[in-house]
Amino acid sequence: MKVLSKNDKKMKTIKNIYVLLLFAVAATLTGCSDFLEVDVKGKATIPTFLSDPQGLHAAMVGTYNKMYLYVDNEFTKYGDVAGNMVSFPSAASSGDMVAQYNFTSDESQITGAVGYIWRKIYVAQSNANNVIEYAPAVISKYPTAANQCNNYLGQALLIRAMCHFDQCRAYAQPYNYTADASHLGVPILLRTPGANDSPSRATVSEVYKQVLADLDQASTLLTDGVAADFRYASLQAVNCMYSRVYLYMEDWTNALKYAKMAIGSQQLAQGDAYLKMFDDLSTQGEAIFRLSGDKMTGYLKSFYENTCEPADTLLSLFDKDDIRLKLLRNSVGSKRCMKYSATKVPNEEPKRDDPFIFRLSEEYLNAAEAAWNLGNYNEARTYIRAIVERAVGSEKANAVMNNYSDATLINLIRMERVKELCFEGHNFFDITRWKQNLVRESKTTSTARFIAYPSDYFVLPIPQDELYANTSMQPNPTVNSGSNNTNVINE
Repeated sequence: MKVLSKNDKKMKTIKNIYVLLLFAVAATLTGCSDFLEVDVKGKATIPTFLSDPQGLHAAMVGTYNKMYLYVDNEFTKYGDVAGNMVSFPSAASSGDMVAQYNFTSDESQITGAVGYIWRKIYVAQSNANNVIEYAPAVISKYPTAANQCNNYLGQALLIRAMCHFDQCRAYAQPYNYTADASHLGVPILLRTPGANDSPSRATVSEVYKQVLADLDQASTLLTDGVAADFRYASLQAVNCMYSRVYLYMEDWTNALKYAKMAIGSQQLAQGDAYLKMFDDLSTQGEAIFRLSGDKMTGYLKSFYENTCEPADTLLSLFDKDDIRLKLLRNSVGSKRCMKYSATKVPNEEPKRDDPFIFRLSEEYLNAAEAAWNLGNYNEARTYIRAIVERAVGSEKANAVMNNYSDATLINLIRMERVKELCFEGHNFFDITRWKQNLVRESKTTSTARFIAYPSDYFVLPIPQDELYANTSMQPNPTVNSGSNNTNVINE
């Protein structure tokens, strides 16, 4: 058997990704009902596929599909499993996300979360890069389709920004880990690397600057201040992303500014309308950007129905009349996340999930946190009160709000964020950006009951195959060493 050299493996990896990208575009062109009449004969290369408006449209469909593959699986699971508000009913020694639950992620876990999150985000990012690269030539060649193609370009820029941001969240310490965010982030990839390219990791500061640059450009190309179709990226979604990024950067002025722009004059979904957006996938509710799982296999539903459940630490935070408890217990009252258990699904697809990327509640929470950090306490109260009042009603909301002084209001804001966004991939990343210790419930089945901040374990290891194929790729300390330093865990 021939043993591949490092360069051979690198070439093989690049070729495989090129084939994946080409296959994704070709499958989209031939399988999308909107493009059944497209002739793909002879379109054997990506430049040929992406040479006209129809090709750009098909490439965008493929890009959304690739984004769905990382959002509706390991990445979103990781944001909660690594946190402190979920529980595995049994102390399994192996299985989906158990290593991330126990903080025993291994660099050799190529077919698990460590490898899949890295690779799936990279493929989605590469698809977006292709649209960004070829759209200008198509716009020049087809001026009558310029508006349409500029819209595709804006969508691709937002998705590329999200890919860099999400990969950085998983494999790098949070922005505020160092005073100037000079610690290692992830590679900035503005095109698919060639055979002789060996991209190294940029600093987190540099990654965030690129994210903001993509958002700046996207904001000039997308014009729908309120999402016309929540299944697609919009200017409103760009404003949501701005707010999320600035929140992580602790740029409170801009975090508040863009949260308010995203909110506009919209109101939170109330009562049954709030529950319906989780139970009926055809309804918008307060969705601003929500990925479509049409003809896709979703994995969040089965994971939260069969493997992972709300921890008692989460359930204990809720008032008994909180409407959100209906999303954390099933019909017989057992602990269960029901956010992915819709009973009304378009086309009756039994394995379909439609995960939220942005919804209005997050913007209210962003605005409340940013306003508090700016010392705008009345404004912070207005935004957080809307969340509390929707959950428990006006009378109880009054009592809750009265329990918090201006100085302690941040505790309520953070607690409401935990309750509102649980099982949507935020919990662990909020813990690390708040520079908190990870503290699990006393009866947790995880071997990691307590980890003090800061910790090398608060990031995933760089996948082994990436390190092997790319000698310029820097590993993460401790988690890439091959030894589990138990002194860091359960101190």
